[in-house]
Amino acid sequence: MVEWLNANIAYWHWIVLGILLAGLEIFVPSFVILWFGVAGIAVGLLMVLFPIGVTAQLFIWGGLSVLLLVLWHKLVSPRMENRTLAGLSREAIIGQVGTVLEYSSARSRGNLRFPAPILGNDEWEFIFDGELRSGDRVMVTEVSGNALIVVPKN
Repeated sequence: MVEWLNANIAYWHWIVLGILLAGLEIFVPSFVILWFGVAGIAVGLLMVLFPIGVTAQLFIWGGLSVLLLVLWHKLVSPRMENRTLAGLSREAIIGQVGTVLEYSSARSRGNLRFPAPILGNDEWEFIFDGELRSGDRVMVTEVSGNALIVVPKN
């Protein structure tokens, strides 16, 4: 059986297998299958340079796959933490001053506009328990869901 595999497995079999495995990563977004594919491509390229038996091919493929997987998860993956400001939206908007566009004291809600867009929007809904008129300036003190809690700005 091994003699048949040695005679019939060519370098391009490994390269095709590697490309297929790497392509499967599209459906498994965890960077696991990718490294098995990269190792398969590497075995195919090694076979172009050196005559390697099927047993050695399998050992190289398995060892290289595990090595690449461990290196990825120990060295590279921790450095790819989410560094966006998504969790900092509250801090970005508190203290901002805007102008009241409309306000309903019966609902204690209204809309305000900031001079420049904040977090991608220049108009926001706000909550205030008191009296305000259009054109009054208010400062954001807190965030409640998608609405801002404001106080009058003197």
